Amino acid sequence: MDFEITTVDDSFEIEPIDLWQTQCFVTSNPYHSLQKESLLASIYNDASSTNVAIKSEVATSAKQHLKESALDFLTREDADLQALNSFLSELIVTVAADVNNGFWPEQANAEATITESWYHITQQGGYHDAHSHPNCSWCGIYYVEPGDVDTDRKSGVNRFYDPRNNADHYLDAGSQYLNSTGILDMTPSEGQIVIFPSYLKHSALPYFGQKDRVVIAFNARVDFI
Repeated sequence: MDFEITTVDDSFEIEPIDLWQTQCFVTSNPYHSLQKESLLASIYNDASSTNVAIKSEVATSAKQHLKESALDFLTREDADLQALNSFLSELIVTVAADVNNGFWPEQANAEATITESWYHITQQGGYHDAHSHPNCSWCGIYYVEPGDVDTDRKSGVNRFYDPRNNADHYLDAGSQYLNSTGILDMTPSEGQIVIFPSYLKHSALPYFGQKDRVVIAFNARVDFI
């Protein structure tokens, strides 16, 4: 939230201090149109290789009417997957360098490693309950095929939750500015990539569409070289 320093009766100044911002980044894959069909082919080929819906075996009760790969999807022997891995890794480094400006040592070089990656194929009525991602610093969602997004119905939307757990413990006229900040609903578009810190809780709201909703998600760590 941006404020200018305000003056009351020209006698003293009130200076705002922004505390503990949570930064989230949105961009698009410039190669999406070239990679989409190949990525979808890899995803559906993998999904058809077994009858197991949640191959990762992680939080299976929180996921309904969706298919999920094992957590190594972007490390497989496939040129398009490896190219996407490299692109997303560079994207993470760019974001990390920006938010850590002033915190990294001078002339520091860093690299990102995608430690876990998987796809979701979400079908009619599918959803993923609120959760966060441990054992990494940054996470991302790449919308390969957003499906039949319906913003009004919140269908196909990813919801991000205010990390300030006690922000709404008391609401009155003095805290009205908090009333609309508890959630952020991200309406996906094809080729869009959302990058966010791993502690930020998020969910995929129930999806109602005829087309599959297909995303690739990933976790990354960042290390100095």
